[in-house]
Amino acid sequence: MHVAALPEGLEAAVIAAASWLKLGIEAVSVAIILVAMLVALSRLVGQALGRVTGDVRMGLARGLSLALEFQLAADIVGTAISPDWDQIGKLAAVAAIRTFLNFFLQRELAEEQAPRPALRA
Repeated sequence: MHVAALPEGLEAAVIAAASWLKLGIEAVSVAIILVAMLVALSRLVGQALGRVTGDVRMGLARGLSLALEFQLAADIVGTAISPDWDQIGKLAAVAAIRTFLNFFLQRELAEEQAPRPALRA
């Protein structure tokens, strides 16, 4: 069975749409990091002023974890446009690093949320 190539104009449109999608996903990731940093900074200032605020570190970790997921999605879209072995290798390396980081962020979040045993007196 022979699969016909896309017409040149349609192929260019698909590549352009995927490029814009990748850019949009990356922008969302940056926005998530910005919001997470602003929330962390406001909590940090609140704690310095003696207010009770949420956990600065865990809130920031959640934001970074979510941003990593969006970055990985953007990389996948970028590779889907015109995959060659160099891009696939780079995607594999980036995906491995981001997955590694996200695994440890998620593990730390789970450990922080797990109930702690009561101390015996």
